[in-house]
Amino acid sequence: MPEIPGYRLLRILGHGGMSTVYLGQQLSLGREVAIKVMRQEVVTDEIGRRRFENEARTIARLDHPHIVRIHEVGRTEEGQPFYVMPVFPRGHLGRRNLTRDEGRVREIVEVLLSALAYAHGRGVVHRDVKAENVLFDEAERPMLTDFGIALRRGYGSRVTTAGVAVGSTAYMAPEQARGGDVDLRADLYSLGVLTWEMLTGSLPYRANDGLSMALKHVQDPIPRLPPHLAQWQRFFDRALGKSPGERFSDAQEMLESMRSVPHAQKQPLRAAIARLRSRTGPRQIAIGAVAIAALVGGIALLAQLDERNAQRRLAELTPAATQTPATAGPATALDPTLGAPEADPSESLLRAAPESAAQGFIDAARRQLQQKRLIAPAGDNAYESVMTAWRTDPSHIGLQDTSGRVFSALLEDTEQHLGKGEEPAIRDLMSRMTRLAEQDRGSAQMTQARKRLATTLSTRLDQAQAKADRNAAQRLLASARTIGLDNAQIASLQNRAGKIAQPGDRLADTIGDMTLVQAGGKLVAVSRASVSRSEYAEFAKATNRAAALCREKASLLRVLAPRTWDAPGFEQSGGQPVVCVSWQDAEAYARWQSQRGRYRYRLPTATEAQAAARNDGGKPVAEWLNDCAGGSCTRRMTSGRSWRGAGGGRPLDTTRGYDDVGFRLVREM
Repeated sequence: MPEIPGYRLLRILGHGGMSTVYLGQQLSLGREVAIKVMRQEVVTDEIGRRRFENEARTIARLDHPHIVRIHEVGRTEEGQPFYVMPVFPRGHLGRRNLTRDEGRVREIVEVLLSALAYAHGRGVVHRDVKAENVLFDEAERPMLTDFGIALRRGYGSRVTTAGVAVGSTAYMAPEQARGGDVDLRADLYSLGVLTWEMLTGSLPYRANDGLSMALKHVQDPIPRLPPHLAQWQRFFDRALGKSPGERFSDAQEMLESMRSVPHAQKQPLRAAIARLRSRTGPRQIAIGAVAIAALVGGIALLAQLDERNAQRRLAELTPAATQTPATAGPATALDPTLGAPEADPSESLLRAAPESAAQGFIDAARRQLQQKRLIAPAGDNAYESVMTAWRTDPSHIGLQDTSGRVFSALLEDTEQHLGKGEEPAIRDLMSRMTRLAEQDRGSAQMTQARKRLATTLSTRLDQAQAKADRNAAQRLLASARTIGLDNAQIASLQNRAGKIAQPGDRLADTIGDMTLVQAGGKLVAVSRASVSRSEYAEFAKATNRAAALCREKASLLRVLAPRTWDAPGFEQSGGQPVVCVSWQDAEAYARWQSQRGRYRYRLPTATEAQAAARNDGGKPVAEWLNDCAGGSCTRRMTSGRSWRGAGGGRPLDTTRGYDDVGFRLVREM
């Protein structure tokens, strides 16, 4: 058995598709309790466990005389969620036969409608109303238990309609059986099924497995009642509507409809005639006629007894501390603004509780999030709506999810402002996040938010380092202080920012040393030396690139003795600048190097070449530039003086190589 601190588990009371229930002893008080432990496959991860615990705590705050109280929510030593509730030794509704006690059926349905109305008014949908979830205490009062937490969305893919027991699908609304979204009308459908079962002794639909049962609820028509219960048919035609819109809109409407159904004792002739029609022999008809006469003579007495019996039963179901003399008269809608005590407390119990006032603010927050109205305009934004919802009803079951979505949106917005010099906006967003977190998970939520922001800052600082952008790094440091990172984190970021290179600094690169230069309003790294003969040879071999024809200045020898980069017409070492390469060759080399590494390389512009110091040594060469000549990119410009004495700024054919022209690369930061 599981180990649960503070409790001794005695034996298993029962198994379900979602959980196992144990009889246990609470050691501190010495009392027996029921402990429900969720199965491993129902809550499969930490998110599911936390959601289960949050919803269980919400249900534990439901304070209604006919809803079973949850004493404690926690986890076993093995990490599985559990909750503790009272023991109900008198069993559940499924073990009782009420087919001959319509008055008792009505009492139970009214009590369950009261409990559901109370829960629905606080944003809680039961989702698993069935006979086994109606227990009886020592005073024979029905108690609604086991709100279907495990049947909610978000508890793992194993919780499907096919995996739910027949006992649950027998009561399940069509939309719930299909796995769709459900609201309070799904609970009213399930209660309609339960009412049918209490009156007739059987379920409206029958099947051998959960899937078949679910299909019947979705597809089969609403069945017809036996003749002696025909007065209930109109009620069930609403209660068991296939779509939510066909059903009662809330528990109060369902209660009023049931009250309009004539009592069987108040129409004995109709019931007796219905039974008589099923008999065909003369003897049976004669006996039936005598019975009818007897019933006619006792109508008044039965009606009076029925009325008194209903009053007595209802008084028994109402806690003694709240009982007052009943007042005759029509039922009236509950007015939550009245402070005076009700004339009949049983009536107030049976009326639908008003919908939580927070619901409207939650709906508004969700709509405003979709409209991108996070913090503006004033009076119509998601942040203000969800904060108002917290002040109105912090126990609303849908509030935590919506609040989390607003918090995430604030966090994402904060990330967008980091490192942009927008510190007032960041400060405002952080203040809002802090106030919202105080309503929910407090400091833990803000700690996680700061971790995420710190990670974002670190990533952007890496990008600033790669671009050698010290200004961006300083803006990121300002944001780090605004979001409240600790001194150690800020010191680490400062250390990294201080190592960012400045214009004129030498940068190590896989293609050789480079110099950081400021040109044209941006930082680039320019190779300190021209691409060498051996470096180009590696490229030519790897790509099988054919050598371009090379021309000498003002020479026709190229026709008789063609020259190429590996035979330029003079001796070269592997470390000297490669020549006789066309502009197209140089551009292809830059693309090849970009594909090999993590940076993008290209040929320099005239401005960048002028800003870079040259450190070639040996035989000087001019170099290809990225600049087009006179608007025509079939010819490109060169820069620098060559060993032939030619000055820079020559426009040359991009398809030809020249024995006094090489190239170098620029790395974009």
